[in-house]
Amino acid sequence: MFGVLYFVVGKRIWYLGKRFDYVTPSDLLGDFFQSEKVRLIVGAIVVIFTIPYLQIQLTGGAYLIEVASGGLIPFWMAALMFYVVILIYVWVGGIRAIAWTDIIYGGILLFGLLYAGVYLSQIVGGPIAMFEQMQQFHPDHMVLPGPDGDAGYGMWVSLCFITAIGALMGPQLWLRMYSVKDGRIFNLMPFLLSIIAFCYVGSLLVSWTAVLEMPGVENADQILPLMLMEYAPFIIAALVLAAGASAAMSTANSQIHAVSTVMTKDFYQRYKNPNASQKQLIQVGRYFLVLFSAVAYALALTAPGLLVTVGLVAFGGTAQLIVPTIGALFWQRSNAKGAIAGLVGGIFITVLLQFTPMLLPFGFSAAMYGLLANTVLFIGVSLLTEPRPIEAVERFKNALSDFKDEEQSNTPSSSHSKST
Repeated sequence: MFGVLYFVVGKRIWYLGKRFDYVTPSDLLGDFFQSEKVRLIVGAIVVIFTIPYLQIQLTGGAYLIEVASGGLIPFWMAALMFYVVILIYVWVGGIRAIAWTDIIYGGILLFGLLYAGVYLSQIVGGPIAMFEQMQQFHPDHMVLPGPDGDAGYGMWVSLCFITAIGALMGPQLWLRMYSVKDGRIFNLMPFLLSIIAFCYVGSLLVSWTAVLEMPGVENADQILPLMLMEYAPFIIAALVLAAGASAAMSTANSQIHAVSTVMTKDFYQRYKNPNASQKQLIQVGRYFLVLFSAVAYALALTAPGLLVTVGLVAFGGTAQLIVPTIGALFWQRSNAKGAIAGLVGGIFITVLLQFTPMLLPFGFSAAMYGLLANTVLFIGVSLLTEPRPIEAVERFKNALSDFKDEEQSNTPSSSHSKST
């Protein structure tokens, strides 16, 4: 689903970004809806809900170090190590450092996770033997809703939709979509993502091997390092744990950079110091790097939670941006009042139901109901209120028409004349 969205939605975001010089999500949505309120709400959502996602990376990385050290390095110190290392190279290298480290991290992760699954499954005779034993001794793990009864269709549908949409709407993805030089890369990404996703088969093999050989693990997020330290040679364990750490760092560095960019451009430069020099913007951005990564570190220490749960909260917030984004790209009748009503209503329902899970019917996550409320409010309020000015409508209509013409002629270009 992420690959399809990246192709359909992401390519249009890229095109408009090149056409109108956008840098952040607020740039596109604030410009389309001609509204400072929309700009502020989008910026706030991006910052607030990216921090829990950053918290996941610090928590996951800290678990790896804590378990690998046999407890010699406590959780707080391990998370601090991650925080400091990421902060240093993002501070010094910026987006260029992120790009190069992500290439390295991606390669390590692709190999490490799949290799870990295949290697550890040999403990029980290999993947085929593992599935046979699971079917014989733990069949409840192989059917919904799982052994604890909390992993039904609703949860999996929620994970499929909210994770894909929330990830696409994260600020780090917006910045990366804007920065693509050649739009043809969007045609290739769904295929590449399907290949990369195969490495997550390793997660399944590791977890089910743990069910057979290491039942009763209190913290499910620690299964991989515990299994490696128990059954794998040191060199194998070190390489695979490095792969896990690389995954955490790859995501965290982009998030820290993206959040600092949003705060610097959408809030500081726009409302505090419009005439700030490039040097000032870089310095302020670095301050935000330290601030928000410190907040994520504090959350990792005080409210770690299960990583999947924290992830759904983070993705649930950023996923709400898909509704006005779809409106901006495909529905010219949409307007700022609809976008504001949808975003505020969607976030309210998501947060309310997240803290009152007894109100959630059918096992769907809070974000799914938030997304539904967002969509209904966005469409309803837009239809009941005045449309956007005709000049604004024509400006985006012409830009998207040009995009379609380029697609049909099969000659996409990465540079376009700037419109005002």
